Amino acid sequence: MRKRFKKIITSKPFIFSALAGLFVFIILCAVFMRYIFSGLPPVYEMEEYTPSLTTKVFDRNNNLIHEFSIEKRSMVPLEDIPVDLQNAVVAMEDRDFFTHPGFSVKGIIRAILHDVLTGRAKQGASTLTQQLSRGVFLTQEKKIIRKIREIILAIQIEHQFSKREILQLYLNEIYLGSGAYGVKAAAKKYFDKELSELTTGEAALIVGLIPAPGRYNPFANPTLSRQRRNLVLDVMHQQNYISKEELEKAKQEPLPEKPPVAEAAPGQYFIEHIRRMLEPKYGMDVLWKAGLNIYTTVDIEQQAAAEKIMNQWLQQFDEQVAKGLGIEIDPHDTEAEAEDPNQEETEPKDPQAEYPRLQGAFMVRDVKTGAVRVLVGGRGFDESKFNRATQAKRQPGSSFKPYVWMAALQKGYTPATLVKDLPTMFYYDGRNWRTFDENADLYSLDLAKQSFIASKDFNVWVPQNYGGRNEGWITLRKALEKSKNLVAVNLIDAVGVPAVVRVARKAGITANLPRVPALALGVSVLAMDEHLAALSTFANGGIHTDNYYIERVEDANGRILEQHVPIEEAAFSPQDSYLLVNMMKGVVQRGSGAYVSRLGRNIAGKTGTTQSHRDMWFVGMTPRTAAAAWMGYDDDTSHEKGARFTGSTTARWWTAIMQEVLKDEPNEDFAVPEGISFAYVNPLTGKLAMPTERNKFLEAFITGTEPQSF
Repeated sequence: MRKRFKKIITSKPFIFSALAGLFVFIILCAVFMRYIFSGLPPVYEMEEYTPSLTTKVFDRNNNLIHEFSIEKRSMVPLEDIPVDLQNAVVAMEDRDFFTHPGFSVKGIIRAILHDVLTGRAKQGASTLTQQLSRGVFLTQEKKIIRKIREIILAIQIEHQFSKREILQLYLNEIYLGSGAYGVKAAAKKYFDKELSELTTGEAALIVGLIPAPGRYNPFANPTLSRQRRNLVLDVMHQQNYISKEELEKAKQEPLPEKPPVAEAAPGQYFIEHIRRMLEPKYGMDVLWKAGLNIYTTVDIEQQAAAEKIMNQWLQQFDEQVAKGLGIEIDPHDTEAEAEDPNQEETEPKDPQAEYPRLQGAFMVRDVKTGAVRVLVGGRGFDESKFNRATQAKRQPGSSFKPYVWMAALQKGYTPATLVKDLPTMFYYDGRNWRTFDENADLYSLDLAKQSFIASKDFNVWVPQNYGGRNEGWITLRKALEKSKNLVAVNLIDAVGVPAVVRVARKAGITANLPRVPALALGVSVLAMDEHLAALSTFANGGIHTDNYYIERVEDANGRILEQHVPIEEAAFSPQDSYLLVNMMKGVVQRGSGAYVSRLGRNIAGKTGTTQSHRDMWFVGMTPRTAAAAWMGYDDDTSHEKGARFTGSTTARWWTAIMQEVLKDEPNEDFAVPEGISFAYVNPLTGKLAMPTERNKFLEAFITGTEPQSF
């Protein structure tokens, strides 16, 4: 028998078969190992691995104001993680962590025996390194192939990194429930604390979450969470990480009862605006996962104050409208329609009834640089994401008039030039709008009235001042201070619509501007951010700068990806700009924006109220800071009590906000450029004032254009 067996195994057919089988086995093993290793990342990826990080947004004073993240995570060095937390992880998850090569033979055998005896694959045998390799590079599926890859990868990680580096990466990577990745995020999520503030019991609770964050969540399952925390503490005591006294003290610590409630952070419209700017540029993955540092222009304290004050005032207006009480009219408000003395008193209405909700927008920027300090796009970001400061297109009303006045100054007008505040009629002849001249047009219109009236192209427009009042001939200054509509349309007729459009374009307006006389009254639609930047050009001595929101963007390593580079453009002469701003100061001192004078500062401004009071504006500027406020209804309609709202009403809460914004700004006046001289004039005639006149006014002129007669 033995001889026969020996003969068989030494025969050529058997040897060839054995060699063939061995060859096939080697090939199969090679294919299998190739399959195993094909699912592993290369070593250099492990060395360069960076977990998904949180992008941080800072205000102008480097205060953290927002974080963009898919996973709530912050990378922290091991030395900043409490020792109790490190010890608890090692004690519970891998007590042989500092001695094994990446996997534990004892643990694998123990797990296999447990699973065989129970008939379920539930017992874990993964070391911290294996958990890290699984969490970073592999899936969570329970398959033999994945387990083999996990062990191989763990050995590679142990070869490439020190134990401290592995522990640090694990503590920053591990998922701990409620969207928190890493121990720092968990400390904030469950206790609203920094890592350094955690107690032993709190550290134990966080570690207890690792195997099943949902099951041991202290908010959802406090009993299980307490039991798990105490188990962690017991194991720490058994392994001499904490004393008996520390154990008992930690067990007495209360569990968190409810998640920390984050207050509604200010600046959400600003944050959304920069997200819309950066996401297309860098991509969603980079913005949300790459740990960028975004340094912005916003002043978060001023932003918070603006949001609070605007909401308070608009809520007050809503309540007054709902009760049918109306709003008290400022006696200086020339944009308010006259109240009918014969109108019957309205009964107060049910304040709980359904009424439209006033909306508002507010924006502050640096006059010289264009840095945006405050951006309020509405009364509540959670209520409406629509940004009324950057996305809404609303009629500016009389706040457009400074562009008309600048065009007049460029044509040789002075602040003392007498302009016509008299009724004017325009008619459209099918091609252009023309001014009706009684002497030249009356006869021809009478002859052709039948054909004109029958034509669809025939239109007549008769502009009026608010309240229907006019004063004949008044100075250019007084016309702006009193926001005279008739003067505005007569001016645009005199200087030409194209000249006004050119001024608006040079100031920075890019919106479509209709070539009609009514352009002087703000019938175009503008975005607040563009309108504010354009008017700021005049306060900046005629130099235009665009708004900007981001100072610089850095990557996670501090490398600058982009940085704001200021660009200035000389749009108007310093002399014309000063004359216009000096007249706009009169709007605040004596005109429709007189409420703003309560600030006791040198402010140039302009109110704006559109037809039927759909849009109410105030734009004001100091030599350093410009701000715009708007309020109205989102559906572009006017409430029945809308006549009580004007640009002067908006100026009230503009003033309240700017009281806070300007509190640390010195009260400076606009610098007088070379080529400007001053002369006392009669405010009624625009001529030089006699030395004995009591009502004379010190007016600014470009040198050589002063009045020459009394």
